[in-house]
Amino acid sequence: MRKTLLVGSLAAVMLATGCADMSDTQRRTATGAGVGALGGAAVGAVTGGHAGTGAVIGAGVGALGTYLWSQHMERQKQEMQAATQGTGVVVTQTPDNQLKLDIPSDISFATNRSDIQPNFQPILDKFAEGLRNNPNTEVRIVGHTDSTGSDAINNPLSLDRATSARNYITSHGVNGSRIQVEGRGSREPIASNDSGEGRAKNRRVEIYVGQRQG
Repeated sequence: MRKTLLVGSLAAVMLATGCADMSDTQRRTATGAGVGALGGAAVGAVTGGHAGTGAVIGAGVGALGTYLWSQHMERQKQEMQAATQGTGVVVTQTPDNQLKLDIPSDISFATNRSDIQPNFQPILDKFAEGLRNNPNTEVRIVGHTDSTGSDAINNPLSLDRATSARNYITSHGVNGSRIQVEGRGSREPIASNDSGEGRAKNRRVEIYVGQRQG
């Protein structure tokens, strides 16, 4: 038990001191590794193994729990921010190092439609270009609706919108096997559905791009 406490204390000290001079991205990866180390140490002790060995294994698992934010990812983020400036699309880096595009309905799809609007096409053109330049990434497209209408309408509509975005991207030279689609209907609102403004925010498409470590 003393070994477990020692390894845990050392890991905590390393996290507290070593992260001070890191960037946000490096800090998230280091924190994942540190949490894994603490968990691994505990597992090693409980199972009768060596705490140090468990910590090493745990550190590897913790580090692999996040995506890699590479120069390619940073470049694609900057390119998409430039391409979407003034459109209402929000381009961010998620806490687990994915590139996220939050695309409002007023430029992506018309009400109750799943065909891509002309304003959406240049954004997807630039996005597809970034994917072609960084083939080691995986993509997830998630469609959302507001609460107007029933699940029988909203669920397939949200999936159809995500599928339309994928089909457009694959038609521009991106392998479809890299892209997953999901339709979540009205289940995950980001604003109140009691107002027109809130419903407009909930009608959206989210696109995530991640580059796996290793």
